[in-house]
Amino acid sequence: MLELLLIIVALAGLVWVMRREAGALPALGVLAVLGLIGVVFGAVTVGILLWLGAAAVAACGLPTLRRRWLTPRLFAAFDKAAPKVSETERTALEAGSVAWDGELFSGRPQWQRLLDFRNAGLSEEERAFVDHQCSVAAGMCNAWEIARERADLPPELWEYLKREGFFGMIIPKRYGGLEFSAKAQSAVLQKLAVNETLMVTVGVPNSLGPGELLLKYGTEEQKNHYLPRLADGREIPCFGLTGPRAGSDATSLPDVGIVCRGQHNGQEILGLKLTFEKRWITLAPIATVVGLAFRMFDPDGLLGDTSDLGITCALIPRDTPGMDIGRRHHPIGSPFMNGPIRGKDVFIPLEWIIGGPDMAGQGWRMLVECLSVGRCITLPSGASGIGRYAVGWAGGFTRIRRQFNLPVADMEGVQEPLARIAAHAYIAQAAVMQTANTIDHGVKPAVPSAILKSQLTEFQRSMLADAMDVHGGRTVTLGPRNYLGIAYSANPVSITVEGANIMTRNLMIFGQGAIRCHPYVLDELAAKDDNDLAAFDKAIFGHAGMVFGNAARAFTQGLGIGKSRVPFDEVAAPYAQEVSRLASAFGLCADAAMASLGSGLKKREMLSARLGDVLSNLYLASMLIKQWHESESVEHEAALMHYSCRTLLYRAEQAFTELFDNLPNRALAMTLSAVALPLGRRWHKPQDRFTRDIARAISTDSALRHKLTADTWNTQEAGQRDNPLARYNALLADSERAEPLYRRIAKAYSQGELPAEALHPEQRVEAAWEAGLIEEDDAIFMRRFEREVLDMLSVDDFAFDAFATDKDRVVWHTT
Repeated sequence: MLELLLIIVALAGLVWVMRREAGALPALGVLAVLGLIGVVFGAVTVGILLWLGAAAVAACGLPTLRRRWLTPRLFAAFDKAAPKVSETERTALEAGSVAWDGELFSGRPQWQRLLDFRNAGLSEEERAFVDHQCSVAAGMCNAWEIARERADLPPELWEYLKREGFFGMIIPKRYGGLEFSAKAQSAVLQKLAVNETLMVTVGVPNSLGPGELLLKYGTEEQKNHYLPRLADGREIPCFGLTGPRAGSDATSLPDVGIVCRGQHNGQEILGLKLTFEKRWITLAPIATVVGLAFRMFDPDGLLGDTSDLGITCALIPRDTPGMDIGRRHHPIGSPFMNGPIRGKDVFIPLEWIIGGPDMAGQGWRMLVECLSVGRCITLPSGASGIGRYAVGWAGGFTRIRRQFNLPVADMEGVQEPLARIAAHAYIAQAAVMQTANTIDHGVKPAVPSAILKSQLTEFQRSMLADAMDVHGGRTVTLGPRNYLGIAYSANPVSITVEGANIMTRNLMIFGQGAIRCHPYVLDELAAKDDNDLAAFDKAIFGHAGMVFGNAARAFTQGLGIGKSRVPFDEVAAPYAQEVSRLASAFGLCADAAMASLGSGLKKREMLSARLGDVLSNLYLASMLIKQWHESESVEHEAALMHYSCRTLLYRAEQAFTELFDNLPNRALAMTLSAVALPLGRRWHKPQDRFTRDIARAISTDSALRHKLTADTWNTQEAGQRDNPLARYNALLADSERAEPLYRRIAKAYSQGELPAEALHPEQRVEAAWEAGLIEEDDAIFMRRFEREVLDMLSVDDFAFDAFATDKDRVVWHTT
């Protein structure tokens, strides 16, 4: 009995030490003391075994002992197995900073560190801009006119955007810009997402482009000249990075700049002769200044001994001789300005390099550092914004669209996609707001930018598809009345640009995070490169402690033992504890995958993607929990919080399951599954009761609907284009009065109290009034209500030859 008790106590003690990553000395103490007790009280065999265990811990865990025999062997093995990190990869890894993503990678997230990024909201100036200027800009848009009739924004809208400083949101006030916070930039783009072309046109100059590059790296002369002109729209910028053979692999760009002497403004100077071919460049057709990335060479040694100087960025005015610019591509579904740029032997001064000649060869670092912020803002904000509108449009339409004598919003088949739209919009709003808030606190979120870009644009794809489904024929028929179809067709643009989602998910999220966010891997690689045995010893055994700690935490918490303490209320706390549990499992599985596959993990993209999926869902859940913690909840929001968190945790466990099913080392896979999910999967798709509650709330005039559609263009002012969201909101405000009248009239018709030929709702209203079933004021109300409903259900039709660009080739079938 004593032997069994000693073994149980020893295991419990070791697990306790492991959970806290307390190190070798406490473990040594547990084994030694229990061994002594065993020997003294007659359990000699177990006591000796415990002492042997203590000796092994001492030999492997105490620095003075292990550095004599174990560390050198581990160092040699690590040197052979560690992946080779190229200079471009190293630059990307060193770009940006680590915050909450690092906490998740540690497997032991400290929630207070996330809460320390306090969200002060928007300033009064920023709030006024979102409320007024953004509403005015949105009110100048009609998707059909922009996409099919103009293939451009209206000229008065271009002028308004320039005059009000939309292109200078990131530019400091001393240069004439708005100097908005990242949260304000995101709020602006979310509101402008009512039209894809408008959002992209405003978003790109404030994201990856000359403005941001100048701010961070430009010379004072460059800043003083360009930034005021960019801020007020005198200059329209574009940035040429991608080309026919350089897309996702931007480092392979074949465009070159050769250092040479040439003529500029009548003088011979030292400069660059550029030859380049770019495409898919947003704003290129109308740009007045081009940011250009190219490979810089100095074959004649005019600048020094280095021939290949590397990727460099320069600013080139549109009218520079030899540059071919102005043609357009036709992006699917959205006519935002996008086109090719070409040049052959275009000579420019060295001073046109962003940051001057001293920044030659620093272009890749410049780009990846800018991307870490820009990718967190533009496309994720667009996705979140379209989610706000999708909630409003889909909820409104499904309430006024009646079939079988009831609103389709009350049909469970429709409620399911409505709840998905709401949850995806809710998660997206939290993710972009909280990540933008970390940027305002000085974080440059490299890995979260990849998570948000890929995950939220996929949410956008889902939300638009679900919204199209519930609208049915209303939005598959294009025309000025269709507020959704063009946005739906343009969605592949968001999926593809700024790092295609396939590449981002499979290569970037975990591939970059495994080194950049891991508490020890970067230190281990640095120690290897520096041949520093002491630094390697510290890093590798800290890493080992983390592995044991994550295994212990994942296993015990998976059994429901020792849940982490979290500073949240009764709604959010269980989900935060689950994020902590799965973070421990993620940390363990990440280390196991890296250890078992080594450098081969780079090629196992599907495994890397699944690990990235776990991280992505835990990150999104964390942002949602923080948003819940910081904001006042409204009626029905708890149901949406439960639905959203359960969806994310279900997706995280699904990714774990797929990882375990596909790890090549089957023994390792089964061991990891037993440790990470000892009782199997805990999370399933949300229950139907949440779905019904959410769908009802977003399809009625509820507080939750108002919260989810906040900061949208939801007003109808004189002189503005038709605003379907404002019209749906008005109808939903009246539907509480209309619904009992619908039921009364339908019951009367079914019982034969109204004429059988009264088939239209308008006819039944009149018949009910004439029969005295409803009062005159109710009849007046219903006439107006039904007119508005019918108008919102109607679609456009056109002349037979309206869509033919060549009228001479139209076949008139009936003549």
